[in-house]
Amino acid sequence: MVDIPESAITETFLAASGPGGQNVNKVATAVQMRVNIYALGLEPYAFRKLKILAGRKMTSGGELIFTVREYRTREANRAEARRRVAEMIEQAYQRDARRIKTRPSRAAKARRVDTKKKKSSVKKTRGKPKLD
Repeated sequence: MVDIPESAITETFLAASGPGGQNVNKVATAVQMRVNIYALGLEPYAFRKLKILAGRKMTSGGELIFTVREYRTREANRAEARRRVAEMIEQAYQRDARRIKTRPSRAAKARRVDTKKKKSSVKKTRGKPKLD
């Protein structure tokens, strides 16, 4: 798991919806976690990939925002938010495998030429018949 410095995290607690009965109305258990990505010290390639992965979760100021309200307790929601942030950062560090260029085989080229010739002949036979 990725180590996220506490200085990069800001947490706000909100009133959650969902299960919890009367308790959910009086206790702020949902967490909104903001992580400043500039304070994480990411590698340049991971930084670029994190921006792509985050999408709408990232603000123009460079903050990742995660809102979690799945659990009934504040601690469980905090742990889930931290897990999600760490998971996204780990995904950003995974490099994509390079594609190995391949060429079509001789048989594949021949098949493509054959289909082109068939289509060409079909198109040539279209149209009004010629009257002599």
